[in-house]
Amino acid sequence: MAYTLKEFAADCGDILKTDSGPMGRDAVRKKLQDLLMNDDFVAATCGPNASGGANLLYEDSELGFQILAHIMDRDYVGGPHDHGDSWAIYGQAVKHTEMTEWKRTDDGSVAGKATIERAKTYRMERGQAGIFQDRAIHSIAYPAGARFIRVTGVNLENIARGRYNHEAGTMVIEKRPNFRGVA
Repeated sequence: MAYTLKEFAADCGDILKTDSGPMGRDAVRKKLQDLLMNDDFVAATCGPNASGGANLLYEDSELGFQILAHIMDRDYVGGPHDHGDSWAIYGQAVKHTEMTEWKRTDDGSVAGKATIERAKTYRMERGQAGIFQDRAIHSIAYPAGARFIRVTGVNLENIARGRYNHEAGTMVIEKRPNFRGVA
């Protein structure tokens, strides 16, 4: 029998209750890869009839983590950002996403300033999932029609998160709406 969203959500809760740190999160990442290989799940949540943008699939009332489907209908190249005091796991369901990890090279002593450089870029294909721990700076890019599942430690709209301009050497930390696939 194929692994379902309901089973995945329950497994996430069990795992994160036992270990909410990096090892527990990596176990969730591996389970997400299993879920992404369920063709019925991908068709139902990420298929051609799925609503565009970010769709909340599950929110844990006890731990606060969320599972969202991101249905992207146009090409997108995002800027460097972090998820503040939360983590995020991205899992590719349809097409691909280019993930870029950034490294901060200044000491963070000047408010509003940040020097960052690209550390690593890779492509995630269907069934692959990657994790960004708290405050990990990254950016994503994908073609029209890409779909991915994102698991976050909390509702990101409720916390301050960073946006970085690597060319200007600046950053802004603020609360903002969840990512909807638009600049």
